[in-house]
Amino acid sequence: MTKIRTWRSFRLFLLITSICLQLITGLADDPANSKNGMKAEAHASSSGSDGLRVVVICLLVVAVVALSVFLFKLWQKKKREEQHARLLRLFEEDDELELELGLRD
Repeated sequence: MTKIRTWRSFRLFLLITSICLQLITGLADDPANSKNGMKAEAHASSSGSDGLRVVVICLLVVAVVALSVFLFKLWQKKKREEQHARLLRLFEEDDELELELGLRD
């Protein structure tokens, strides 16, 4: 149970960190454009590419989260199958023991 909570808190930490990094890079000024005096013109032409970057990064974050959820579900399924196989082996061993002791025909 604690592993699940740790995993969730780690994912939340990654999400918050990625959002903060996006805000920091979005607020930074480009000193090369301010020297030329064409800051408004350069900003207008780069706003489309900034929007595209944000969309691509959001899609990547969603893809990473979806992949991590898929892998976690796959791991849970594998673990459940291992436990089920272990349980079946346990009962099979008990049947053989009963036969050896003559408790069952």
